[in-house]
Amino acid sequence: MIAYAPAALFLLLFGIGVLRDRRRFSNAVHFGLTCICLLFGLLFSLLRAAAAGGDRGVHALEWIAAGLLLIPFLGAFVLPALLLANGVKMIRKEGRRPANLLSFLAGLGIFGLIGLTIASAATRSRNLTIVTGTTVMIAAYVSFLFFCFIGYAFLYGWMRPRRNVDFVVVLGSGLIGGTKVPPLLASRLERGRQVYERQAARGKPPVLITSGGQGPDEQLPESHAMADYLTERGFPAEHVRREDKSRTTEENLLYSKAIMAEAKPGYRCVIVTNNFHAFRAALMARKTGVNGQVVGSPTAAYFWPSATIREFVAVFLNHKLVNFTICGLLALFGVAAVFIH
Repeated sequence: MIAYAPAALFLLLFGIGVLRDRRRFSNAVHFGLTCICLLFGLLFSLLRAAAAGGDRGVHALEWIAAGLLLIPFLGAFVLPALLLANGVKMIRKEGRRPANLLSFLAGLGIFGLIGLTIASAATRSRNLTIVTGTTVMIAAYVSFLFFCFIGYAFLYGWMRPRRNVDFVVVLGSGLIGGTKVPPLLASRLERGRQVYERQAARGKPPVLITSGGQGPDEQLPESHAMADYLTERGFPAEHVRREDKSRTTEENLLYSKAIMAEAKPGYRCVIVTNNFHAFRAALMARKTGVNGQVVGSPTAAYFWPSATIREFVAVFLNHKLVNFTICGLLALFGVAAVFIH
């Protein structure tokens, strides 16, 4: 059982963190460490059982080793291939904007790292091996954080607010042709309607706040188009308020917070965005002091990989001091190794 002690410790820290505030990135890190320690504990138990099984145990150990080698080997080629395919689809459907290239670039990066590893093994160059090892360590650190982010973001999406709320805040995402609500934003509005109706069924209908200002290529504020979308489909206009000054997600939350705090100082709210954006919006809600959790609306499957990578990059940069320091130290170790003979 001692092999599972680290997993139990991190699971305890994870549970405490979620109970204190589920909108913390440390929860994601504790979740990732729990999974990794659990995997190592399971592996250790399997190895001990195999070692105690005589010849059969040796054969079982060989199968375990083969499986452990095969899984990452296949994943190293399958994952980047899927990312490249998704990147091509994103470019065809959404255009060549930088944000739409992220899955394609991630696939190229993984294949590039595989090529660098093969080249260092083939040439047996000491300096190239050091460069490869340093790059792999940095990539492993970033990959661990990405695993933590995507795993906990999935869990966060399953956690539903259970208490009564006073407001439902739907975040804007841009308009088509300067006036029309696009499918991505429509899914948020429909999700917001569902949250409103579920709360109204308890006998206390909340106020729904559409949040979004007017962009340079838009003919009206996003919040107005969002409110019109809802009322044209039967939503009660008296339960809609419009926040029409914000230009970013942070401003969405800050300006909506001001409206809610003025109307009811002890408010509770639910924030609605797309599922790929929910966890980062929750982190930002905590940062801006908004008293509410975030729920996500469905997103087209092809859009999800690039959007999720974009969200992770944003979270990574929000903690750039810690992350760049760790990556810098790993790179420094690599540079130092070049000069040590």
